[in-house]
Amino acid sequence: MKKSIPVWLTIIIIIEILPMFLGPLVAIFNPSLMPGFSGSLEVTGPAVIYAIRNFAVGMGFLVAFALKDKHMLFILILIRLITDLLDFPTGLYFNAFSSTIRVTLIFTILYYIPAIYALRYLWKEMKEEG
Repeated sequence: MKKSIPVWLTIIIIIEILPMFLGPLVAIFNPSLMPGFSGSLEVTGPAVIYAIRNFAVGMGFLVAFALKDKHMLFILILIRLITDLLDFPTGLYFNAFSSTIRVTLIFTILYYIPAIYALRYLWKEMKEEG
């Protein structure tokens, strides 16, 4: 029987999953709100690719969470962390954010720190399982 997922890890997973579904909705239905899309009012190829990528990862998170699969959750959180580690400096380079300080805090507090704690916990759990 699989061990239950702690509440704090569930909260981190929800924080990780929400942008995977909310971002694609905004990219498709209101692309002018997306940073880096230059206020475009029409859906572009990059917006569709962004939406598909994020939706697929979000679905993977949901499946891994439902199965309580620590290995799959570890890999998905790691993928999300790597993506965020690349998205943030890319956004800064292309001046895609309206407030650098706000975005830095959001990435650090909502993505980087929780992901590192989750990865550390999941790594220990996987090591204990053998």
